[in-house]
Formats: sequence, structure tokens, C-alpha cells
Amino acid sequence: MSEVIRDHHTLEDRDVVHRSSGNYEHLLQVKDIKLSFKGVKAIDGVSFHVDDGELFSVIGPNGAGKTSIFNCLNQVYRPQEGQILWKGNSIMGIKPNKTAELGIARTFQNIALFAHMTVLENILTGRHIRMNSGWLSGSVWLGKAKKEEMANRRQVEDIIDFLEIEQWRKYPVGLLPYGVQKRVELGRALAMGPELLLLDEPVAGMNLEETEDMARFILDIRDELNIAMILVEHDMGLVMDIADRIMVLDFGVPIATGLPAAIQQNPDVIRAYLGEEHSTEAATE
Repeated sequence: MSEVIRDHHTLEDRDVVHRSSGNYEHLLQVKDIKLSFKGVKAIDGVSFHVDDGELFSVIGPNGAGKTSIFNCLNQVYRPQEGQILWKGNSIMGIKPNKTAELGIARTFQNIALFAHMTVLENILTGRHIRMNSGWLSGSVWLGKAKKEEMANRRQVEDIIDFLEIEQWRKYPVGLLPYGVQKRVELGRALAMGPELLLLDEPVAGMNLEETEDMARFILDIRDELNIAMILVEHDMGLVMDIADRIMVLDFGVPIATGLPAAIQQNPDVIRAYLGEEHSTEAATE
């Protein structure tokens, strides 16, 4: 892997403006958030934290509230109660684009790429929050705007190398296999220069080989780029193999948080996946 992608956090000032070495207990801390839609509780008293470089997973049956948590973290949804702290500071009520600027990036369950644009162009769209040139100078592609775009293109090329999609870099995304498209979406999120990646079912619909490739890239992101991640995934084999810690939800309620080995043996978790009632008191590590 190139030195550029390994050190992509520190290459450009615009990439590190949202980073700090300040004193905070956790990179992300969620405190007792509650979210309801017309009286229906989607999230009911969820608390957890994620530390720098940690791979934290959220699992649970369909309808457990996993994606709703992601929507709260990037402020698409606004919890009625609770607190979300980023580096010790509340992000409640800020606009979703501001969460991206702070360093929280996301992939989605369903691929949301521009089908007629190339791989390079799609990933480059992730850089827009790190660009400072105005639309006028960008449209004529001169001076500072040209220099800035060239620097960002170099960043994108390194991400393409990192995700091993060089052979498709100039192909329209809509012509590519599903597994490659999922990598492109991951690349676009990396292009945002995040400190925290929200991965919403990154291997859904993949075959075994594609799943193994994606697992390898996720581990490389953690181990080589030191980017923290929250993984929502139904593939329990993948989750148990790569996650550092796991939180289990059932109908919006956290029923267990701990190491993978402990989660696999937790009776409340087993009952939840079998559709039986669980105790109301969440187990913690």
C-alpha cells in the first residue's frame, strides 16, 4: 500500500481541520437515546461508545433499530431524548452535512452511486466536502481550483489502489459487478477523510468470495488507516470474526454489549434471535 493512502489523514490541512488531539473520553459516545415515530419506539434507551480505531458492531433481528441508530448518528433523525457526543461535544441538532465535515462518513444498504459516472468520478464526489474553491473558479479549472482538484484526484487514485479496483477506474459504475460497486461505495466514504465509518450491511447480497474480500478491506481500514467503524451486518460469521465489540438490539432495546465470544454465549441474545422474550436488563461486558 502506498505511503499516501497510509498517511492520507495528514497530507492536506483541509483533511485534518476537523481532527484534534483534545482530551475526550471516547471518540463517539451515545447516551440513552430514544427515538419514536408517532408513538412507535424505534430506539429505546440505547447507550454505547466507540474509541479511536475500534471496530464496533451493532446486530439484531430485522426491525431492531440498527439503521435508525445510523440515521441518528449523522443527524438525519433527531432523537427525542438522550445525547450524542463526538469527541466530547454534542452533535445533536446539527445538519447532516456537518457531521460529514466533522469526520463521520457512511455507506448504505442499497448502493447509491452515479451509474453513468466512472469509478474515479464517483469516488471523487466524496472529496467535495474537503474542497475550498468556489464554483466559478472550478468551472474554468484554473489556478487554485485546478491545483486543488489535482491533489484530490491523487487522493482518489490511492484509494482506488487500496481497494484494488484499478482495472475498473475508468469504467461506468453501472457496468460493474455488484461486489465491485460495493467497494466503490466504500471508496467514496473513505474519500471523505473520516475518523468514523458507518458501514450499513456492507456484504449484503455478496457471494462468499466477495464477502471475504470486503472483510479484508474492512480490517485493513482499521489496522492500517486506524479509522474507527460501526458495522451493521446480518452475516454473523463475519461479525464474530472481525468485530472488537458487539452490541445486540431487539426492538430498539439493547440487550447485550460485549466481546464476540461472550455475545455468542449470551442467553438473551440466543432467545432474541429465536424470537423468545428476553430480560429487560441489558447485559454489559
